[in-house]
Amino acid sequence: MNGRHEPVLRRETIDHIAEPGAAGNFVDATFGRGGHSRALLGRVGPDARLLALDRDAEAFACAEALAAEDARVVARRSAFGSVAEILPAVGMNDVQGAVMDLGLSSAQLDDPERGFSFRADGPLDMRMDQRDATTAADWLNEASVAEIASVIRRYGEERFAGRISRAIVAARPLETTGELAGLVAANQPRRAPGKHPATRVFQAIRIFINQELGELQSGLEGLFNALGVGGRLAVISFHSLEDRIVKRFCKARSSPPPVPRHVPIRAAEARVEARIVAGPVRPTAAEVRRNGRARSAVLRVLERIA
Repeated sequence: MNGRHEPVLRRETIDHIAEPGAAGNFVDATFGRGGHSRALLGRVGPDARLLALDRDAEAFACAEALAAEDARVVARRSAFGSVAEILPAVGMNDVQGAVMDLGLSSAQLDDPERGFSFRADGPLDMRMDQRDATTAADWLNEASVAEIASVIRRYGEERFAGRISRAIVAARPLETTGELAGLVAANQPRRAPGKHPATRVFQAIRIFINQELGELQSGLEGLFNALGVGGRLAVISFHSLEDRIVKRFCKARSSPPPVPRHVPIRAAEARVEARIVAGPVRPTAAEVRRNGRARSAVLRVLERIA
């Protein structure tokens, strides 16, 4: 549970959101195994505070252990979509820096019991918060062909969604990741080179089960609204659906609101809330060689200016 791994784009992220010796409030909205949090704590000063959030039970246990070591840390078990309610409850406002790392942790991917990986057989679970009632198996074994196809097409951008969904329903009940991965592979006539055939389908089901894109939108809004002037929000995404949401959010917040032609105000006078500080930032070739999971990572950083 306490095994550490180096998070993707750690140096680039921390450099953008925290000055050496900084005071103020910081948020790690996706604690995982604490890589970003520990880097932040090593950079900021003794008067800083850090809210460590994660909805995963093992990740939260690691956050609690860090809080026991370092009085600057407050740990809460929650999805980041609830950050707007949590920050006032722990007495934190005017956040100076926040990070959201949207990738699955190595601990989640490497544990077959969690059901996230198509490379090792395990229960078809996929819940990030195991307090949630519905597993991937529960849903797949009850949903209609149309419902499954819609999820796979929308969240996985899978061109063979209909064929795969019909095969899933015909093969029910499904209980393991191995069953699902094998079934998907058997029903994909064409495969992208270098990519496991089940990648998009597993991604789609995981996103749906955990309502990840809705959580992302809520988390972006909550964290940005909590920033003080000069505060920065760094977001690391790992697939195009996430990155589109983050990119649109950054663009909307850094652009003046549309001004109707009949309103006597110049566009230059319209209030702009933020500026884009960085992005898209991608891992170096050296980082990708060290960690193949970094390949698709994209970092974007937004600073509140008003």
